[in-house]
Amino acid sequence: MPTLTASSLIPSSFRGLPSVVWTIFAGTIVNRLGYLVTPFLVFFLAARGVTGAETSYVLGALGTGNLLGPAVGGILADRIGRRPTMLIGLIGASAAQGALFLAPGVWTMAAAALLISAAGSTVSPAAYALLADAVDSERRRRAYALFGWGVNIGTAVAGVLGGYLAARGYWLLFVVDAGSMLAYALVVAVRLKDPKGETSRETSEEKKDGIGYGVVLRDRLALLLLPLFGVQLFVYSLTEVALPLAVHDSGLSPAVYGAMAAVNAILVVALQPFATARLSRFPQLAVQGAGGTLIAGGVALTGLADSVAGFTVSVVVWSLGEVVVAGIAAGVVANLAPAHARGRYQGAFSWTWGLARFAALTLGVAAYTTLGPSVLWWTALVAGTAAALATVALTARVNARTAHELAA
Repeated sequence: MPTLTASSLIPSSFRGLPSVVWTIFAGTIVNRLGYLVTPFLVFFLAARGVTGAETSYVLGALGTGNLLGPAVGGILADRIGRRPTMLIGLIGASAAQGALFLAPGVWTMAAAALLISAAGSTVSPAAYALLADAVDSERRRRAYALFGWGVNIGTAVAGVLGGYLAARGYWLLFVVDAGSMLAYALVVAVRLKDPKGETSRETSEEKKDGIGYGVVLRDRLALLLLPLFGVQLFVYSLTEVALPLAVHDSGLSPAVYGAMAAVNAILVVALQPFATARLSRFPQLAVQGAGGTLIAGGVALTGLADSVAGFTVSVVVWSLGEVVVAGIAAGVVANLAPAHARGRYQGAFSWTWGLARFAALTLGVAAYTTLGPSVLWWTALVAGTAAALATVALTARVNARTAHELAA
């Protein structure tokens, strides 16, 4: 009978990754367990007597913070180091959770919500940059896929935990959120080393590029790829905002949307490690294009669904696409970045992600309610598929750039 060891329990696609990657993976799970307040924020605000119009101010502030945080986080990650930036973001977001719970009025709630999202979103560029520092270009996709797997594991558990705690008092959500962020901060402080923070000598490249985002804005290939990734992220983000509207308009209960979220979480957590292992032998952008097309098709299928079975089919299709693309976009961006600018490149990528979600919340919902659902679903299909194909078309340029960076 074969002996069961710790290494044998690790999916083959993630074996051989350094300890820093596993530390960030574990910390991310802990951190994601604390993303409980945001899904229940509307209910919390209603319990505090905040009206529907006033709620939009708080939610708008929350979305705005997701645009500010990544830009600041990318600069700080390159300027003061990955580890200090992560600590600033985690501790700041934890303090903001307490401020939101204790806020006496709508505008103080909006300010606290802005700080929660801005501080929290400074963490990801630094974490992404630290992962890029820790592994070579061949293993970055696996490292980022593991990071994404941790996000999904934590989110899946948080979905169950949040409903349980909310029924017993919203204050419990805030306690768990703040506590989990402080726990991750402790892991970062004790377990992580920051190569960037340990290097005090400024290189000639850093002097030439400065501390802002000029280094990214001068990169023509990055300026082509980031908008294409942004369109695909916008289409994926519709699953968070337009899918609930479609379920509601079909006359189904909110529990159906909860079930669809559970289907997505189960598929991603169960399949992602195996998909990463099987697809790693294929060109990254070709896989990204195939997965992006699946996501676009799955989201568009929502427009044909009017029953639990129909919505389940659409969720399964775009969930498979999510599994396929795991880790690729962040890995490609990391491979394009000079070593001294990895934080800013990941900041630009995280900002693209934040902008995509913000656009889905605003433009996506507006298109659904004013132009009609069919316009939104057709737009998702055409735009998502076109962006996926355009991404594949850049394969030769990305490969040439990566080979040049490796040679340098």
